Amino acid sequence: MTLSLTVQSPADAESGSAKSGAKAGAKAGKVELPAEIFDVPTNVSLIHQVVVAQLAAARQGTASTKTRGEVRGGGKKPYRQKGTGRARQGSTRAPQFVGGGVVHGPRPRSYDQRTPKKMKVAALRGALSDRARNDRLFVVSSLVTGDAPSTKNAAATLAKVSTARHVLVVAERTDEITWKSLRNISTVHLLEPGQLNTYDVLISDEIVFTKSALDVFLAGPIKGKSAKASASSAEVDELVVADEAVEAEPVGAEATPAKAAKLTKKPATADVTEKADVTEQADDTEVADAPDYGPDSHLPLDDDAEPAGFPIKGNASSMLYHVPGSAFYKRTIAEVWFRTAEAAEAAGFELPPSQRGKAASEEEDN
Repeated sequence: MTLSLTVQSPADAESGSAKSGAKAGAKAGKVELPAEIFDVPTNVSLIHQVVVAQLAAARQGTASTKTRGEVRGGGKKPYRQKGTGRARQGSTRAPQFVGGGVVHGPRPRSYDQRTPKKMKVAALRGALSDRARNDRLFVVSSLVTGDAPSTKNAAATLAKVSTARHVLVVAERTDEITWKSLRNISTVHLLEPGQLNTYDVLISDEIVFTKSALDVFLAGPIKGKSAKASASSAEVDELVVADEAVEAEPVGAEATPAKAAKLTKKPATADVTEKADVTEQADDTEVADAPDYGPDSHLPLDDDAEPAGFPIKGNASSMLYHVPGSAFYKRTIAEVWFRTAEAAEAAGFELPPSQRGKAASEEEDN
């Protein structure tokens, strides 16, 4: 179902036809408005939520005050703690002083509210539908005749089309004649089709589309951000025709050898075998890459247990070794085990600095 609206021209406006159902308008023709955009139920609560979010997003959020710690000065205690009879004070920048900080004052913040795109689209549809149902939406072929901008002619044409005080005119940005003709009229608000929004529709008494701007709005923006929530049947037919025009690649016996090789799946057993080979190669690489700390060293076990006969822990990252009973022995995860302290020192490991003096004194006593 579509709505029919008369497209008025400057000549029709000068002859006196203003409303969409007026007697004139045959010269400029008629335009069909899709009902899914211009004849949907108006959800007032949804429109209110979208408009509040839009106004909140327009707030700068730069209001800021200083706390007592941010105000300059006040480092000196104004007077002594006792003996004055007055209440004790530690700074003249406290909130109770003139020139002091502000308690719980505004700080820079963002007022943005999350509004899904479908909600914005539905709210805009509801607002446009309300204007269309109440005969407050008009379409004109143009507002100015000729190739030169004329504010006088545009205002006269607009006055014959709409008698409202505040008018929203939707025109293409490339239509420089219309923009230059209307930009100095304070009661006219100019928007591009892609800028049309719920708030501007509601604050305007009536809406006037140029024919080219209406076509752009119904077609939707170029880069995939459609102004409509659903595609028309013509758009679906175009997509189907485009899909049918694409040649299907041969599959199976008619496929080329290269593509057939890509389509062929490997057996599951082959994948398991390959993974096992890769795991074995990785294990061999780890064994080969493991550093050799001498015959009296032992690599850590899988369960991090102490190998029999190798009680000393070595930390390869710090090159320190820890003997049983030392402060860091239990907290150290051994990366290599040694049979004796001499074997650890021969491999380049050292005692922690806190234990070297104790070890030296024990050697002197022995």
